[in-house]
Amino acid sequence: MENVLQHFRKEEQPFIEQVVHMMREVEDRYAPKLTDFLDPRQQFIVDSIRRQYDGIESLSIGVLEDAERVRVLLYPSYYVPTNEDFAMKVVEVNYPKKFVTLRHKDVLGSMMSLGMDRSKFGDIRVEDGFIQFVVAVEVLDYVRANFTSIGKVKVQVEVVEEPLNYLKQHEEWLTESFTVSSLRLDTVISAIFNISRQKSASLIHGGKVKVNWSVKEQTSMELQDLDLISIRGLGRVKLLMMEGRTKKDKIRLQIGRLEQKS
Repeated sequence: MENVLQHFRKEEQPFIEQVVHMMREVEDRYAPKLTDFLDPRQQFIVDSIRRQYDGIESLSIGVLEDAERVRVLLYPSYYVPTNEDFAMKVVEVNYPKKFVTLRHKDVLGSMMSLGMDRSKFGDIRVEDGFIQFVVAVEVLDYVRANFTSIGKVKVQVEVVEEPLNYLKQHEEWLTESFTVSSLRLDTVISAIFNISRQKSASLIHGGKVKVNWSVKEQTSMELQDLDLISIRGLGRVKLLMMEGRTKKDKIRLQIGRLEQKS
């Protein structure tokens, strides 16, 4: 286990401890345990730790097609998971579409204003005026009762029972390769977005850069596999894998760049 932990960041330690505790509960009680909604980096951590436990399997579901945020079920090898084990529902937001335009950030901001943790919500889909998001069943009643507005716009949420009515994903990740001198945040941003290190540092210090959905203001932060970088005004990229080093000891980096489908 120590060999696994050394590959993660110090700030990830609380999450790692939580996952280890869940693994031990599965072992001790011989019963499944369900996580909250996890981002790709957290999913990677869970899978890395799970591999250290014989007899524990995992399955992840986000309900919506190509979901980014999922719940992971950890269970003994004898157990056969069902969809009900994942305890989540897709809800649609009803509002006056003819008079108002709502965006992803508007929806997320209003959801967070309910005082609930982001881990209780899955993906948010916004397309042609339609809005859907995934929510944990344990907070569904609270959301129904309290998610009544987005800004000044009155809304209502209803469960989408028919999977055929789920919104599809209309974005794709294009794979690219880069060579970087280090995995520092400012260095990687500079290479991927073809800007100067000075401009990269300015974006970071200005609070315009998020790594795994959290604002990061340290230019020297070391990036790792499956980190997702979001830069206001420039877009999103995901570090897919480190492909090794060149003869000049530079790092070969494979990334995914988010592109909107037309």
